[in-house]
Amino acid sequence: MPASAKPNGFGEDQPLSGRINYNEVPKTEAQEWGCCTYLLVFLSYLLVVCTFPFSLAYTLRMVKEYERAVIFRLGMLLSGGAKGPGLFFILPCIDNYVKVDLRTISFDVAPQEILTKDSVTVAVDAVVYYRVFNPTVAITNVVDVQKSTKLLAATTLRNCLGTKTLAEVLSDRENVSTHMQSVLDDATDPWGVKVERVEMKDVRLPVQLQRAMAAEAEAAREARAKVIAAEGEQNSSRALKEAADVMLESPMALQLRYLQTLNTISAEKNSTIIFPLPLNLLENISYFKKE
Repeated sequence: MPASAKPNGFGEDQPLSGRINYNEVPKTEAQEWGCCTYLLVFLSYLLVVCTFPFSLAYTLRMVKEYERAVIFRLGMLLSGGAKGPGLFFILPCIDNYVKVDLRTISFDVAPQEILTKDSVTVAVDAVVYYRVFNPTVAITNVVDVQKSTKLLAATTLRNCLGTKTLAEVLSDRENVSTHMQSVLDDATDPWGVKVERVEMKDVRLPVQLQRAMAAEAEAAREARAKVIAAEGEQNSSRALKEAADVMLESPMALQLRYLQTLNTISAEKNSTIIFPLPLNLLENISYFKKE
């Protein structure tokens, strides 16, 4: 394995960002034991042999498939990396170990009051999914991985959304979440943590801003409705003009339209009284008026 890579517990190698890879620390650096240390180790082995097989109850430990054990001997990290899954051996009195869960862990980021780029205050909460890919680094480089990741996620949420406008936060959530995931992943890499996904759950706006946006949307809808109605009136008037031009060229067309209207009215059961009046008579009356 190259010096710039670190195992993640599943056989994958990933680059190490500015921290010592404790899985590959040479023995001269990781275990510079003195005479007292060798004596204590020898006495521990002697105790195990003398109390065998009862000592197996204290020296054999087991971790599950999704767990790893980081072993410390006299406070020093034991070479060979994390142990597991399955059985592993520890020495009584001088060894202690810490279990690390490698499964994906999720947590909610508390709602954050954020001032967007266009000076609008919004409350945003999110959910983060992460897993530990290097148990040794996760134990030795940070005190509490989960707490540190939560605090960093809240800070990253505020910093990332502070550079976006309200329209971008509301309409481009996928790209914002991807950017936050990339920033968090780079920041937690020295802790042996892989941030797999970040999702914004909810964006809450002030009540006054909601009312203003609703009024703006209603006004925009009314404007579009008026434009559509005006276009309809224009189209209908154009169609009526064309029909009038056709009827003007053929006088019988107007007479047929007149009879069609009478047929439509008479077909309905109503109390409408119709007095048919010949159109020629109306033309004669208008002619006499002109004379």
